[in-house]
Amino acid sequence: MEQTEEGKKIFHYGWIVIFTGLLAVIGSHGFGRMAYSLILPDMAGGLGLNWTQAGLLGTANFVGYLAFALAGGYLASRYGSRKIITVSLLLIGVSLILTGSASTFRSTLVMRFLTGVGSGGVYIPAMALGSLWFTSRHRGLATGIVGGGPGIGVLLSGLIVPPILSTKSWTTAWYAMGILVLLITCVSFIFLRDHPQETPAAKRITKEPPSTDNVSNAPCRNAEASGSAASPQLSEQNAAPWRFIYRRKEVWHLGCVYLMYGLSYVIYSTFFHAFLNTEIGLSKGQSGAMWALAGSLSIFSAAMWGGISDLLGRKYGLCLVYLVNAVSYSLFYFSGSLKGYYFSVILFGLTLGGIPTIVAAATGDQTGPRLASTAMGFVTFFFGIGQVLGPIIGGFLTDYSGSFRIAYAVAGFFSLLGSAGSLFLKKPASQEAISSEPIQECSEKY
Repeated sequence: MEQTEEGKKIFHYGWIVIFTGLLAVIGSHGFGRMAYSLILPDMAGGLGLNWTQAGLLGTANFVGYLAFALAGGYLASRYGSRKIITVSLLLIGVSLILTGSASTFRSTLVMRFLTGVGSGGVYIPAMALGSLWFTSRHRGLATGIVGGGPGIGVLLSGLIVPPILSTKSWTTAWYAMGILVLLITCVSFIFLRDHPQETPAAKRITKEPPSTDNVSNAPCRNAEASGSAASPQLSEQNAAPWRFIYRRKEVWHLGCVYLMYGLSYVIYSTFFHAFLNTEIGLSKGQSGAMWALAGSLSIFSAAMWGGISDLLGRKYGLCLVYLVNAVSYSLFYFSGSLKGYYFSVILFGLTLGGIPTIVAAATGDQTGPRLASTAMGFVTFFFGIGQVLGPIIGGFLTDYSGSFRIAYAVAGFFSLLGSAGSLFLKKPASQEAISSEPIQECSEKY
């Protein structure tokens, strides 16, 4: 809520957009991706899949996501986040329903790939909504709310899918996931807006003659304050957005820092159950409960770290969350007690959404709201490379040493590199990065 000089309470429509973006990410990552591990055992048995084929289905989903990370961000910058998110959600919903109807490994592989494509088309533009609708003062918090979607999706899919599997079949579970995503598609189409100028309040202003008596009473106010459109780099940004991004060293720097997260966190998560079950001797129930604990804590981590970065600055917030991650990963190397492992899991859950959130906010700071989606797709590509290489490195080190502990020590080292690299991030030239369209925080009266 905000107040005008007359004391009337007004509501910034950007918060509706942010929570709609959160819902979209719940659909894409929670129902589209995270539900897969829950349904997989029954689906593998029903289709007669071996575990190599089951792994390939997961790989197909990730390849689709990575393939569309760059394109999705660019298309959102060009055609608007609302269109790209809505179409991508539609693709996810249809592909999930068709996954339930698939009868062969090949058809299921194609559907999982298309689901991954849709997930990339949702996540990248959704994480850029905070940059489109908020100035740097609230950008981290807004982005963090959207970033909580995967954690909430894990929780909801865990509540919805098991009862369906116990009474129905795996095909019904996929149908349910697909229908839920299609419902979220309708909500996104209704409530998402690409710019503050597209809100009903802003449209009313365009139909009314401007008033000079009391400018502060207008439901749209320029949040840029001054001068962002006067940047000498503006013409280059408008003419060639991809060239503008490629030439910004700060964006490459962010990508390299984000690479360290892809390398480190994927080692921790990939070998989590194998380490605790085979090397430590915990039961599957114990390791599953620990993973659920991490997922529950992660729901709040994105908004928490986004708010911290708003207060401390992006580089210090990013440095801090990388340090906490390093402690979490290293505990699996150093600790020999159950308490130490639980402490590692708690730290991991509390930081799980922090780095993607701060990177998304920092990307918006560096490139401005107009190119935030494009730039986010670019830096996410670095993260994706880390996700591909991390399991290979971790697996090789485990085979070489005969223990998972060395892999976790390396994961901690990668996280320390990310922390150090974060300290060299530079602020954009102005409070808000170069933008052809000043952000206007438009408020709806209720």
